[in-house]
Amino acid sequence: GVMEDKRNIPIIEWEHLDKRKFYVFGICMTMMIRVSVYPFTLIRTRLQVQKGKSLYKGTFDAFVKILRTEGTVGLYRGFLVNTFTLISGQCYVTTYELTRKYVSRYNNNNAVKSLVAGGSASLVAQSITVPIDVISQHLMMQRKGESMGRFKVQNQDGKRVLVFGQTKDIIVQIFKADGFRGFYRGYVASLLTYIPNSAVWWPFYHFYAEQLSSLTPKDCPHLLLQAISGPLAAATASTLTNPMDVVRARVQVEGKSSIILTFKQLVAEEGPWGLTKGLSARIISATPSTIVIVVGYETLKKLSLRPELVDSRHW
Repeated sequence: GVMEDKRNIPIIEWEHLDKRKFYVFGICMTMMIRVSVYPFTLIRTRLQVQKGKSLYKGTFDAFVKILRTEGTVGLYRGFLVNTFTLISGQCYVTTYELTRKYVSRYNNNNAVKSLVAGGSASLVAQSITVPIDVISQHLMMQRKGESMGRFKVQNQDGKRVLVFGQTKDIIVQIFKADGFRGFYRGYVASLLTYIPNSAVWWPFYHFYAEQLSSLTPKDCPHLLLQAISGPLAAATASTLTNPMDVVRARVQVEGKSSIILTFKQLVAEEGPWGLTKGLSARIISATPSTIVIVVGYETLKKLSLRPELVDSRHW
């Protein structure tokens, strides 16, 4: 009896949730994670874009240098714009759950549901995220008095530029250089990074969770297993998709148009190791957020269960 119960980790489905609670909790949680991992997102982007090791030797080096030369502000460049990607996060979750529900009419295999839903959710989310990413990455590239990217923010006679002054500045420059298409630079590269990333993540997550649950004693809490398998899946997915991620960052920041050429140039200049640039920063930024997302997502679902369901099920 007990053994079968344990193997079968209940998956809470969309219709069991109180949506309003779910979104409010979700946004607060996401903001907390964002603030804590944003510096690593910024560092990862700078590491991926720099030539060789010209500016920073690695994640830690970059962290120290940016703090020294630009202060905490330096680690949070583009943060406000980046928070707009919260919208895409909510769309991701909604698309994921709705697709899952739709697919289950035709196929009830969990891996299939996860894969299709993960892929579609990414497609929707990326369409909202890419323009925001392009803008916030250009902001991340602004260093004191210079820029690592194509665009440089004008500083009016040393006055503090209004928060969104820089953003407007970058938006205007991108539009001048490339028109509307400029905001979708690297769209394909993004899809090629994130769709596999999210499609690979879910199956690996379920795989690691099952493996761990067969290795651990049966009173080991599910949440712990999920908290371990989440980051493992994330590290696996990040490693597999990092080459594409580096190419994506470069396409978006340097305004190149060809994925293949960018890829070739990167390998030519920096060898195969160039494809691992920013990987450790990427894993660092993915890990806490993944733990929180996994634990949070499951807890969130429990907290957001419709009241009448809370007692009827043993979660």
